[in-house]
Amino acid sequence: MEEFRSFVRSNVCLADYTRLGIGGTVEYFAEPESESQLLLLLDRCRYRNLSVRVIGAGSNVLVPNKGLAGIVISLNKPAFCTIEHNASSREPLITAGAGVKLVQFITEAVTFGLGGVEGLIGIPGTIGGVLCDNAGTSNDNIGQWVESVRVANLDGTISTLSKNEITFGYRSSSLDTGVILSAVFRLELDDVSELSKRMQKFWIVRKSQQPDSGLRLVMAFNSTKTGTSASDLIDQVNLKGTQIGGAVISDHNSNFIIVEPAINGNKNSEQNNSGRDIVNDIKRLIQLVQDRILEKTDVEIEPSLRVW
Repeated sequence: MEEFRSFVRSNVCLADYTRLGIGGTVEYFAEPESESQLLLLLDRCRYRNLSVRVIGAGSNVLVPNKGLAGIVISLNKPAFCTIEHNASSREPLITAGAGVKLVQFITEAVTFGLGGVEGLIGIPGTIGGVLCDNAGTSNDNIGQWVESVRVANLDGTISTLSKNEITFGYRSSSLDTGVILSAVFRLELDDVSELSKRMQKFWIVRKSQQPDSGLRLVMAFNSTKTGTSASDLIDQVNLKGTQIGGAVISDHNSNFIIVEPAINGNKNSEQNNSGRDIVNDIKRLIQLVQDRILEKTDVEIEPSLRVW
């Protein structure tokens, strides 16, 4: 990767790029500054048979302590973080780069008088990440507002996919085979003042349902496809507050797993102050919840965490 040394580093600790702040190193970590750099890099990765992963906000990623082979790409540079809307047009279209934070996208859409996505405010992640997972609530998902998506294929080419060419499922999509560059959304024209009020209401409600944002935490499970919340199921089987090693099910909202602070505040430590492997603690806690809910309610719940 010597030819890409201006934006590719070796043996980078991914703890600094995840919400949980834990995990090992990756063989290569790339932060391309342009689409052309990204395309050349993808072509070289294919030639060298390197596995490619993309990280956004790192809000639903669990990285193993032993680290990862291959390359992790972050689209956090300005070229991938733009939002565009033609204010003179009556078309309710808005384009966002893959690196744009969802909260920024929603806030700017509201200022343009474009509604529909304000109910997703407070969901962590970047545009690229939330599209891959088709993030949403029990009533809405990001995929329903998509007009088209530009994707860098792993062979170094670019495709523009219309909505009809993309499959959006429950917390899933067909967009995980390449690298999302940007997306065009068709929203709804609305009054800015009314949109702002609705967005603020959704924000207040969502924040009230979450533990202290200063904690190292992650939402652990998706709701069921029938709409039953994971937190209700976890409460039903009396697992709220359960702890395994350095991982704890939140007392405030049982669908959140909280990581105990590492010794001396060193979030890059593989183990907490009792010498336990926190990554493995989280995996064990997730498995316990799944097994107990299946045993007691005959319901299968799926983790929202991506285990790399």
